Amino acid sequence: MSLRQRFLSSLKRFGSSDPLPLRIVFWDGDSFDFGSDPTVTLTIRSPAVVRSFVTGRIDRLGDAYATGDLLVDGTVHDILQIGIQLAERFGRISRLAAIARPLQPLRFRHSRRNDAAAITRHYDVSNDFYRLWLDDSMTYSCAYFLTGTEDIDRAQEQKVDHICRKLRLRPGHTILDIGCGWGGLVRRAASRYGVKAVGVTNSPAQYHYACDRVAADGLGDAVEIRLEDYRDIPGAAIFDKIVSVGMYEHVGFDNLPVYFETIVRLLKPGGALLNHGIIATDPEGRSQGPPGGEFIDRHVFPGGALPNLPRVFHEVMRSGLEPVDVEDLRPHYARTLLFWVKRLEANAQAAADVAGIERYRVWRIYLAGMALAFDRGWLSVAQVLTYKPCGDRPSPRPWTRDYQYVAEGNPPHVGPMSGALDWAS
Repeated sequence: MSLRQRFLSSLKRFGSSDPLPLRIVFWDGDSFDFGSDPTVTLTIRSPAVVRSFVTGRIDRLGDAYATGDLLVDGTVHDILQIGIQLAERFGRISRLAAIARPLQPLRFRHSRRNDAAAITRHYDVSNDFYRLWLDDSMTYSCAYFLTGTEDIDRAQEQKVDHICRKLRLRPGHTILDIGCGWGGLVRRAASRYGVKAVGVTNSPAQYHYACDRVAADGLGDAVEIRLEDYRDIPGAAIFDKIVSVGMYEHVGFDNLPVYFETIVRLLKPGGALLNHGIIATDPEGRSQGPPGGEFIDRHVFPGGALPNLPRVFHEVMRSGLEPVDVEDLRPHYARTLLFWVKRLEANAQAAADVAGIERYRVWRIYLAGMALAFDRGWLSVAQVLTYKPCGDRPSPRPWTRDYQYVAEGNPPHVGPMSGALDWAS
């Protein structure tokens, strides 16, 4: 029996009771439908792809998808659903069809040089590429929805304001943003809350873009952007508040103590830290959902690793910080990612022009897969608010959480409940 026959026989056998809505097209034009109304088409352009399926070398399928040896047509939702069904029936899964597994702690040494190289690979694709699907402020992290009906620009503004209220920013405060990205948070914090802000990033592309936006907004006296590793930020007890969004992925497990010790060194006694980051949801920190970590490490996010919430709290308390509040934003990130992938798809040709067709394919399925991961609860994102004690005494803090939700004298907004993603919306 040929490899092609073995492959088709396996699909037919596993799909006999409940046929998949799948069409397979081979390099010579032959095609086979496994359901009456296929919603997904896999076009196999090389015998090597069939060999990877049959021999279980699933790790090669993501590479084949990126290079175009394996094409996938259909909505991202249908593609991911087909991938999960194949996983359930074969006991394994095609990584191109579901890139929704938490990032794994692979063998990656988080030195300054390696971290800078990883950041460059992930963020220095092209500012024009990210501009196609991010909001106007270029905020590349979970947005914050009050009703679920906001557009991405408004939801990202709400996220920054939510963070600033949690930190209780006031005119004259000094704030440090570790991993400031394209500078959206520090610019809004300075212009809306009257603080002096420093943002640090390891990405040259982000640094130059952020500096240009600071200058264009006339914030040069209030905002400083630095191209700097967080471990090299000088000084001690110089910031009233510190915020760090999306840094767990870059820091690595072994460097979490250094990360939090650096924050403690830089934060004034009584000062607050707001850490916003993706976390694993398994209590033991194990990955959940279908595989995909190696695909992400090779093509999207080299060296990424995610702690679970107990690990975060352990490191926070070991550093001497006092945790006072934690908020789970999982549904918010699922919706944010759905916004991003739909905006990317709407600009497919422009994305391919500025970043290459392979990168467009990779990011389309990566963003969709991550949306599914948050929607299913395989990943989550948490905002953890902590304070630095005042000597031998705990830091003072508000009696209630009202300050987080009452803005400009308005009562807290109570919106509708969030639910599963509506992929068709």
